[in-house]
Amino acid sequence: MSENRLEIRNLHARIEGVDAILKGVDLVVPRGEVHALMGPNGSGKSTLAKIMAGDPSYEVTDGDILIDGESVLEMEPDERARAGLYLAFQYPVEVPGVSIANFLRLALNARREEGDEIGVMEFYTKLQRAVKALDWDESIIERNLHEGFSGGEKKRSEILQLLVLEPRYAILDETDSGLDVDALKVVAQGVNAARGPGFGALVITHYQRLLNYIIPDKVHVMSNGRVIESGPKELAMELDVKGYDWIRAKAGETAANGASATA
Repeated sequence: MSENRLEIRNLHARIEGVDAILKGVDLVVPRGEVHALMGPNGSGKSTLAKIMAGDPSYEVTDGDILIDGESVLEMEPDERARAGLYLAFQYPVEVPGVSIANFLRLALNARREEGDEIGVMEFYTKLQRAVKALDWDESIIERNLHEGFSGGEKKRSEILQLLVLEPRYAILDETDSGLDVDALKVVAQGVNAARGPGFGALVITHYQRLLNYIIPDKVHVMSNGRVIESGPKELAMELDVKGYDWIRAKAGETAANGASATA
């Protein structure tokens, strides 16, 4: 069954002038679950996030990405968003002249049918509920999107957008980078508020500390452009203690054994 899940099948991808970056990624995130994707620098985690969102810099050479059984490879980024995918950027950009409130109302209406635009009262009720979930002052919604924001404020704003837009699936690309403990807790609070049977998320992170606050249903480990291990939440704790070398060695031994068996 491919419904109600975000699925990556044997995904290979490259960027011009660079050898393959993704080398056969397989990953499934069902709705109702939050999965963590961990791995060392250069393993392909952020590349995977960008390709899923439709970054045109990358070329997919094999495999597929499916949302609820439908391939999104031929979709533009805005079409993927309308299909229910949301990406929280590692480095959110500033948008001068556009307030958070106006941006979010436009984004919500872009996903609805013409003539079915969200009403002003309904929108502000939704927005105020999301602001409250993040322990933020309501005045934030009148500020321009990310303009003059600290790193922590930008990440909190990304989670605010997540709560308002209510996507089916979210990819959180190193949302914890540069955050102090207090900001980390607030961001985690927002992600946990979004959890439910209709929502799935892939949380990309280097560190176990975020997963102390966002408890994953499953943990995946990526190295050298592929997922080399998946396991329960305890896997993240093991990585925090041991690092990645042991699991790379394990993957190498498995590959070698598999090759021998095939031969």
